[in-house]
Order: sequence, then C-alpha cells, then structure tokens
Amino acid sequence: MGLFGSFTKSKKDSLEQGLSKTKESVFKKLGRAVVGKTKVDDEVLDNLEEVLITSDVGVDTTIKIIERIEARVSKDKYLGTSELNGILRDEIAEMLEENNTEDVADFDLPKSDEPYVIMVVGVNGVGKTTTIGKLAYNFKKAGKKVVLGAADTFRAAAIDQLEIWAGRVDVPIVKQSMGSDPASVAYDTLASAKANGADVAIIDTAGRLHNKINLMNELTKIKNVMNKVVPGAPHEVLLILDGSTGQNAFEQAKQFTKATEVTSLALTKLDGTAKGGVVLGISDQFKIPVKYIGIGERMEDLQIFRRKEFIDSLFS
Repeated sequence: MGLFGSFTKSKKDSLEQGLSKTKESVFKKLGRAVVGKTKVDDEVLDNLEEVLITSDVGVDTTIKIIERIEARVSKDKYLGTSELNGILRDEIAEMLEENNTEDVADFDLPKSDEPYVIMVVGVNGVGKTTTIGKLAYNFKKAGKKVVLGAADTFRAAAIDQLEIWAGRVDVPIVKQSMGSDPASVAYDTLASAKANGADVAIIDTAGRLHNKINLMNELTKIKNVMNKVVPGAPHEVLLILDGSTGQNAFEQAKQFTKATEVTSLALTKLDGTAKGGVVLGISDQFKIPVKYIGIGERMEDLQIFRRKEFIDSLFS
C-alpha cells in the first residue's frame, strides 16, 4: 500500500466535514474582502490580512503570507481577485512544506526491538485523554501492541478517564494511586511494555501550567527515568492543543515548548470551530510538525495530518 493508500473517500469526506466551519468562515470573509474588486491591490491585501488574522492564523504568520503574495503581485501587476484563492493556497502549501510538516503513513512506527515511547503533554481540558485513547485505538487497529501509562497522578479523574479509555480500546494500562510519583508510573509502564513485547507505550502526564518550573522539573524527571528503561525514550513528546481556543493554543504551545522539548503536535476539536487557521499559525511559528488533527467524536476522527489533503479540503 502506498503512502496515501489508506486515505479513503470516507476519511476525505470526514476531513472536509470537520473543516467545514473554518472553510465557510474563511471564504465568506474572503468574498467580502474582494467584493467590487477585479485586481489584487493594496486594499484587497489589507482586507486579506484581516481575514487571516480573524481566522486565527496569527499575526506573524499572516504578515509572512501577505508579504509572499505581495511579491507575486509585484511581478504580475494584472493578477485578478479571481486568482487570489489559488495564490493563497499555493503560498500556504509552500509554507507548510518549509516548516517540515511532512505527510506520513498511517500510524506507522520505526522498526525497533524496543517499544516506541510517546510522552503526551498538554493542559487539562484540551482533549488529552481522549486523544490518547484514540491514538491507542488507531495503533491497535494498525496491528500494534499498545500499553498506556497513567502518569498524570495529580488528578484522580485523569487516572479514571484513562482507565475507561483503556477498557474501551481493550489495551493494558499501568497506574498507581493519586499522588504517586509520575516518574515511577512511567518506569513501571515501560518495564511492562518491554516485558510484554509492546510496540508502543503512550504516557499521559499532568497538564498544569500554573508553576512552569515544577512542570519542567517533573517532565525532565519522567524523561530521565524512561531513558533508563528504554534508551532514547521518549522517542516523541506530543503536545495536545485545543484548536477551538485559537490564540490560547499559541500561548499554551509557547509555555510547553519552554518547559520541555516538544517534537510533534496534535490539534483537537477542529470540527467544532471556525478557527482551523490555528493549524497554519502554530506550525509556522513553532516549527514543530502537526502530526494529528481531531475532527470529530469517533475514534476514527483522529487523523494523521497530511498537508496536501488538509489544503485540498480547505480550498476545495
């Protein structure tokens, strides 16, 4: 099966439906931005800038896109507003490519004799536990043996929720009582994963940012302990962000990237918001690849982020 062999029509339809609010919002605004205009002039570009900023693309990324479009307009003085959608699409696609957001195969893992370890970070309420459950489901569906670790011992509810997901997906979970040392849970999880020949271990962590120094110390300790059990672990630090929070997601990304080395991103709840532009801004500003997007409630609605399909769905 090729790289995109599993991107079925149903997945494409789900993606288009999940992005429908963002798409409708952006193109309604874009339509108003060019009304009565035939040529891409300064006024159209000013209006386009406002469209992108109000779609939560972010100021810095918006300025970058506008500058790139201005450069194209200066080369071709007769670019019409009818061509603006295509130009915008091209520039966004190129920007995502420059930001190392690569299209990857479905829930694939590097070949190894050791478990692939994913440490999941993010504040409470962004869909962290739900995303972990959906990840476990999709990895299992892809034929991988999965184990979950409940290292968010700060809240009893976090342990209970992860246990519910483990039961729903039918994968083992390693947990301790509330208040236990998170690093101890991570150690036990990886030891269990190794002993049972698991392909992937997904570790939940506490989602509190009120004291960044404590968070940084805790995450560093967890990483150090995991590395003793599985050299090189964690192989991935996945930050979960709620796409519907717009600019708040930028702030959370800023805080977590200061607290630990984040290597990939998941944007959740994109189906319930018109703020899907946040995917573009966060990818551009933090130079961290968006790996997963959440576009619905079903387990299948956590999708691998593929820039081509994302842009096709947004601009179709």
